[in-house]
Amino acid sequence: MSLGSLIAKARKDAGFSIEELAAKTNIRATVLREIEGDNFKNCGGETYARGHVRNIAAVLRADSQEFIRTYEEEQGEEVRSIQQLLVDNNVMREPTQERRVSWKVLVMISVISLTVVGLAQIIISNTNTTNVVIVAPTASTTPSESPTTSESPSSPATPTAQPSAQTSFSTGKGVEVRISAPRAKSWIYVSDTVGRTLFSGQLSLGAEMVFTSDTQLNLKVGNAGGVDLTVNGKKVPVIGANGAVVSVSYGVDS
Repeated sequence: MSLGSLIAKARKDAGFSIEELAAKTNIRATVLREIEGDNFKNCGGETYARGHVRNIAAVLRADSQEFIRTYEEEQGEEVRSIQQLLVDNNVMREPTQERRVSWKVLVMISVISLTVVGLAQIIISNTNTTNVVIVAPTASTTPSESPTTSESPSSPATPTAQPSAQTSFSTGKGVEVRISAPRAKSWIYVSDTVGRTLFSGQLSLGAEMVFTSDTQLNLKVGNAGGVDLTVNGKKVPVIGANGAVVSVSYGVDS
């Protein structure tokens, strides 16, 4: 049975019509019909397609892992590693995966090597100049080439996210939602009450976006645990766990 057929059967077993499922998942009914027909071309790419499949599975109380496995078998155009799939959704790597050497580790190794070389040069220089009256700096080294112990390189600090400029999208002024990504990046989809898309894409780590509309804003967040929301000037609790796909709506009175 294809993934589209599995979804259609799960929907019917749950007693939902296409329109009812569309209202609960914030996925357009036309896109849902295409998904049940095994057509994922209008989902916005593989990442969004997987997000739709997980969202549908959650609403229908179906096995999301089985849905995703079937999607990969049927729709994957190329073989992708588990690591690439997990990174797309900000999920931790599985313990069995081969870990690549982090650039932080490489930088640390380089700094330690330079420190050891510098100390060795100082020791050798002190040994070679024993009982010699030094009247001027030797020509073999310069201050910039021979670091002293008090100025030895230190370990690099952990890089922090540099917030990008705030970006605003508006179709009115009645309701305002600020969404930021202080902990992890996330893909987001935002539309207003009449279905106009204000934004569809990735919210980078440290970035903030502001959305305003007349009566209602609908959000779908691909990594709910990594973002913070402020609605009409009031900060709201975290809307979900890391890696969770969550849909929320806010109005003028929220």
